Amino acid sequence: MSMQAPPGLLTLGRIRARKVLSLLGRRTLVAVPATAGITAAVFWLASLAPFNPLALYMGSQYEHATPVQRGELAAQLGLNDAWYAIWWRWVSGIFRGDWGTSRVFGQPVAQVVSERLPYTALLVASGLLVAMALSVVLAVGAARRPGSAADAVVLGLVHLAQAIPPFVLGLAAIAVFAIVLGLPAGGAASGGADPTLGGIALHLVLPAGVLAVTLLPWLVLNLRASVLEALDSDAVLAARGRGLGQFTVLRTHVLPVALLPFMTVVGSKLGELVTGALLVEAVFSWPGLASATVSSAIAGDFPLLAAATALTSAAVFAGSALADACYLILDPRVSDV
Repeated sequence: MSMQAPPGLLTLGRIRARKVLSLLGRRTLVAVPATAGITAAVFWLASLAPFNPLALYMGSQYEHATPVQRGELAAQLGLNDAWYAIWWRWVSGIFRGDWGTSRVFGQPVAQVVSERLPYTALLVASGLLVAMALSVVLAVGAARRPGSAADAVVLGLVHLAQAIPPFVLGLAAIAVFAIVLGLPAGGAASGGADPTLGGIALHLVLPAGVLAVTLLPWLVLNLRASVLEALDSDAVLAARGRGLGQFTVLRTHVLPVALLPFMTVVGSKLGELVTGALLVEAVFSWPGLASATVSSAIAGDFPLLAAATALTSAAVFAGSALADACYLILDPRVSDV
């Protein structure tokens, strides 16, 4: 005999599901034009930049070409058009599956993205998971006894991590863990060999660790404040009055409440996470999309730069929306976000 949920719970579940779908729909309506506007700004800024896109496209052949040849090629490439016409051609190509061609890598932009995006996603996910696990341990350990030596040590460490730029932290990690301990400090494979799962995991240790440390300050400080607030709540006082142990109180009454705003903070900080990944990839020569973005910006490779900008913006909007949706699902006290 199967058990069915009470009609009231089913109705509440449907209402909650509709609210989540409404939230995601509203955020999508904002994210799509905002992302389009950001990519348009990239092409507008490109039109104001003091370099010659034709010279960047032709390379060393530019000096040997006649003015007539340069003019014909510029007309073929549409470089003489207004920036908004060039942007619209790029947007129209996206809908046809054509993201343009990267001059830096000599490949279609879609191929560059498909090859490099998994490495960036792996680095970001690994760094974020490590940072979240460490922040829970450090924040709970510090908040259990505010003002103690453990609390002072944790706060001192996170403020020190906050003060050190990511590239300096990366260079320090290379000096200590790569030069002294022998961990790999660059790329995703050794000596030009084909990447393997074991090799990628080993090469991921340092960049993911450095990225996690750069994320720790705002994660630990936010979660510590939430744990302190939860520890002073009436529910925790009542649980202690019933004789529940400290570990049980933390697991059942403190962390479920403290982690809800923590999730929203994680979603809202995805922009900083992407920025940190860009610097970490540059330091450790990680073959991700962030390092390709730097190369495209330096070389004026705007099809690739616009695609990377669009993907980054979409990731930030999606992360914020999903974090708020999870908050809406898990906390019945919240009616809308």
